[in-house]
Amino acid sequence: MIPEPSASAASRSTEQNTNSHVEATSSGAVNHSEDDSGNENRQKNVRRRKRAHKFLENVTRKRAKASCSSATRAGGRHGKQKQVEAVTLFEVITMGKNAMQVVIDDWIEAYVTDRDSSLLDLISFFIQCSGCKGVVTAEMCQSKEDSEITSKMVEELDEAAGLQYKKFLAFPWILTVTWPLDTDSAEYPLVQSGAYGRWFHSEFCDFVSVLVAQGQDSVIFDSYLMNTLISLLTELSDSYVRAFRHTCTLAAVKLLSSLVGVALSLSVGIENSQKLYDVQRAKTARQKSTQHLERIQKKITESQERRAEIESMLDVIFKAVFLKRYRDVLPEIRSICMEELGLWMKLYSSVFLNDSYLKYMGWMMNDKIPDVRLKCVLGLQGLYADPLLLPKLDLFTTRFKERMISMTLDKDSEVAVQTMKLLVLVSKSSDDVLTPEDYKQLLQLVYSSQRPLAATAGELLFSRLLHAVVPASDSQDETNEEEAHRQQTFARLKALLQFYQESELHKHVVYLVDSLWDCGGALLKDWPTVTSALLQDPSPNRQGFTPAEQAVLVEILVASARQASEGPVLAGRSGAKKVMNAREKKTQTDDCLKLTEHLLTMLPKLLSKFSSSGDIVAALIRIPQYFLPECPEAENTQVVSSLMAEMAAVLDLHSGPAVLEAAARTYLSLCAEGAAWSSAARAARDSLVQRWVGQLTELLEDSLRGGSFSADEEKLKEIVAMLKKLRAFHNCHDLSQWSVFDLLSPLLSVESSQGGAPPEVLEEVLQCLSFIMLWSLNTSSETLTSREKAVAQRLQLRLFCERSHHCLSHCNHSVRIQAFLGVCDVLTAHSYQLHMWDPTCFGPLLYTPSPKLQRALLAFVCSHVFAGLDCDSQSKVSENSEVDRLEDLHRRRNMLAAFCKLIVHGVLEMSTAAEVFMYYMKYYSDFGDIIKETMCRTRQIDKIESARSLVLCLQQLFVRLKREQDSGGRAHPGVQTFTSIKELARRFALTFGDVVKFRECVVMIHRNGIEFVFQEFNQSPGTTTPPYLSYLTILSEFSSKLLKPDKKTVLSYLQKHTAEYIIDLREECWQPLIYYRASLLAAAEAEDAVSYVSSDRRPNLHNRSPFSKQKPEVSKSPCPFSPVDSKVSKGHRLGTSPSHQEKMGDADPFSVPLEPPAKSLNTEGSVLSITNEPDDGTVEVEL
Repeated sequence: MIPEPSASAASRSTEQNTNSHVEATSSGAVNHSEDDSGNENRQKNVRRRKRAHKFLENVTRKRAKASCSSATRAGGRHGKQKQVEAVTLFEVITMGKNAMQVVIDDWIEAYVTDRDSSLLDLISFFIQCSGCKGVVTAEMCQSKEDSEITSKMVEELDEAAGLQYKKFLAFPWILTVTWPLDTDSAEYPLVQSGAYGRWFHSEFCDFVSVLVAQGQDSVIFDSYLMNTLISLLTELSDSYVRAFRHTCTLAAVKLLSSLVGVALSLSVGIENSQKLYDVQRAKTARQKSTQHLERIQKKITESQERRAEIESMLDVIFKAVFLKRYRDVLPEIRSICMEELGLWMKLYSSVFLNDSYLKYMGWMMNDKIPDVRLKCVLGLQGLYADPLLLPKLDLFTTRFKERMISMTLDKDSEVAVQTMKLLVLVSKSSDDVLTPEDYKQLLQLVYSSQRPLAATAGELLFSRLLHAVVPASDSQDETNEEEAHRQQTFARLKALLQFYQESELHKHVVYLVDSLWDCGGALLKDWPTVTSALLQDPSPNRQGFTPAEQAVLVEILVASARQASEGPVLAGRSGAKKVMNAREKKTQTDDCLKLTEHLLTMLPKLLSKFSSSGDIVAALIRIPQYFLPECPEAENTQVVSSLMAEMAAVLDLHSGPAVLEAAARTYLSLCAEGAAWSSAARAARDSLVQRWVGQLTELLEDSLRGGSFSADEEKLKEIVAMLKKLRAFHNCHDLSQWSVFDLLSPLLSVESSQGGAPPEVLEEVLQCLSFIMLWSLNTSSETLTSREKAVAQRLQLRLFCERSHHCLSHCNHSVRIQAFLGVCDVLTAHSYQLHMWDPTCFGPLLYTPSPKLQRALLAFVCSHVFAGLDCDSQSKVSENSEVDRLEDLHRRRNMLAAFCKLIVHGVLEMSTAAEVFMYYMKYYSDFGDIIKETMCRTRQIDKIESARSLVLCLQQLFVRLKREQDSGGRAHPGVQTFTSIKELARRFALTFGDVVKFRECVVMIHRNGIEFVFQEFNQSPGTTTPPYLSYLTILSEFSSKLLKPDKKTVLSYLQKHTAEYIIDLREECWQPLIYYRASLLAAAEAEDAVSYVSSDRRPNLHNRSPFSKQKPEVSKSPCPFSPVDSKVSKGHRLGTSPSHQEKMGDADPFSVPLEPPAKSLNTEGSVLSITNEPDDGTVEVEL
């Protein structure tokens, strides 16, 4: 909002006229100001309106003879009007539409009495609605053609006075608006956020509409009001001030829309009068009245003249405002113009609906702002929805059809959806507008990830391909209505299957069904017809479905059952309605009831017919998961028994993973508590499992003899099939009562070199045993009723871990992976159960994996995830197939995630994560998210130990690099370069976002790094520098994370460790120390360490390590020591006088208390070695 300027000096007109009325209205300035608070315009409080009215009356009395009070009186002609208090036009907006009509009526009466002062009130209203609280000054103008007027039209700034001026012509007025220069013009009513902005927009538009509606029979045709108002809005809509331009453009287009309504009323009146005139003329000479005909003709003529005058106003506003503003830089203005243009073309098509106006719609469909494009599309929808307007849209459709089709892929989802709705209307308007290629492109959007867009594309698909009506046949056997409906449904299903088979890009029936559900739900929910189509036998007289079509039809049946049961929520598709109302829930329940009643009876027949096809059976056997348990048909035991018998027969024939997984989940759904068929389902499941366990026991007794495994090919297939079935059911059901663990565990004890089980058997056994252990741990609170059972469970767990550890070195790759995943899952579940265990009852006993198993797991991750054969052969895999590469990456990510869970859940020491963290940068694109999440989780558990693991990671990498360079051998692929280690340290430092929260961690990292460099170093003529001195360069990456009090503390700690050494800064070998000190000083002074020691000063630095000899540049090497250090002798000894050293040794330089590290970092190994030896050189750190 623009506040009232402090300077009240506004130029007043000195122009004097002989006419007393003109003199009264132009001799002074008409100033409209508001209270400094500016809140009365938004309040409906009566007291504030009285105060504002009183203030305005006082201002009016102080003015010259101009009277502005006529528009502020609500009048007292009627009793209802007496209740409306005297308010300004701007305050009318706060009072609602009823009060608005009363005040505008009184304003019109005042305008008839004194039009100049009333018109100035209206002008002030639009200035105030623009958010301007400045001063409006008016002076009279004699003629528009005056040459001096053009020179007076200015819009300038007065920086000296701090004011902004705009002078413009609203004939017969020359208006000058003055407001402060420092005003925030972005805060005007139309753009204010929240409910107030929306409310003001609506009320402001209503004011313009009511003004035109109330004056359509009088004042708008006086050739004075509208000319002045149009001139005012034209000038202000062309201002560079955003508030004026936006507000007055909205007022202008709303004024045009209101005038369109007046023109339509006049057209209706002319048409009715013309009909009456024709009726009167048709009467006989004796019946008709000449005077009556003349009155009617006069009325028609007056209405035509008024309509012509209105159309002239429309043309003026369109050319003066719309043509300048529809390409405005402000998106809101462009949206307003396009929205109103669509309304004009729809309401007043005789004037606006032609190609000269339609072209603006077509052009603005290319606007870069989504809302502008959306307004264009919505406006076109209103045109294409009216059949009477379609003939005028032919050229536009031809010209902009390609653009409309391309907008279905718009980045804004709402624009894409509305464009698709527009194309649906276009396709309904004519059959030849869209070509087959256009339909092919549009119909593929039924597979879109946005459900609204997919549903609209489904509507287009249903209307064009599936809504065809099959003509009735003349034969007598197809005359009844039921048969006609059946044939029509068959024809639609044929068309749907043909469309699905022709769309080669997608193989997701469930998304196709979801897209058609809203418009074609009756077809998809016609389950009796679909099942009859699947069960009918092919005959010469009827055209049936091919096997490929039957397979797709089964998938459609299953997808429709899922849709009816679960609703439109699908993985990978957004925009679905997640909360259903009561009506939708009732519809869903009714659909599930119909589905259950029909398919509970027909599903056994379908399973029997398609029992030989594994893919079809895998789909059909999922249907019972969507049954309604409360169905009355569930009480029919004969039907339920028939279904269970057919499912058992299917499982006897098939052992594929798809069939077994679907069957296991279906039995889990049927065995749920509360269902009428749960007891029958449990009995059927137990019978199946008992039979499989018995068969497997017999097969293993024959195969396991003498400590070795031997079986022929046929028997091996049977064993694998039984194991697959037990494994699939173990995934969903607790089968502990059959003691499968004791049956399968001996298979893992046989050595492969001594006739062990084949890899395919071992893989299934490992997975079965892991599921058994998971179920045992999950049900511990129920099954462990004594300590003996808890001990037996721990023995099983230990046995499983030992056998799986043995399988980690198996020759088969799949067996190794399954053993690793099984151990990780079981140990993670055991750790979780220990944390969730209720002490009041028996629970799982503590089990810690052996150190040998822990090292084996770590070695497995390093060899199979980061540097194994799979990782090395990644380029070969990618050459074969991108799918294989992604599957391999997915498998390695699963292994890494399983190992990281062991660290997070405390099964492995947190220091073990150091081996994982060192690959953070090298494999960032593949495993960066998993490693980063592991860092965050460990930091939440113990931030100090997590920081120690980061330090250990960097030190291990540095030591390996140092050893490789000292040995002088060929570069090892597992050793990272010095640059990569430094970059890894930088990325580690970035993870410490909150420097206050991780203050202790950063201090510990610096202290540990300094001790790592200078520990056990004895300076001698042969070894002048510590061997790990270059590690300080890596450590400097953490200097920026030190708080200001800690920077000096760390620097003092560094000086304490270097005080006893002789350091010559002229030697290049001490550059890492100088660099590290520079980073600390630069951090203390909020500068970068590179500003002290630039890497460009050492161009011969090898990329792999800084250990190589370099040419010293003493003259260029800065010495960023403190003033005390600058007084040291030329020997550059990093120390002070003995007394000063004693003070440093006695005083504790740190301010954060940290416990002395009881765990020393063993950088030569892969994990931390825990010792109990105290560290005498520990410095207490206090922050």
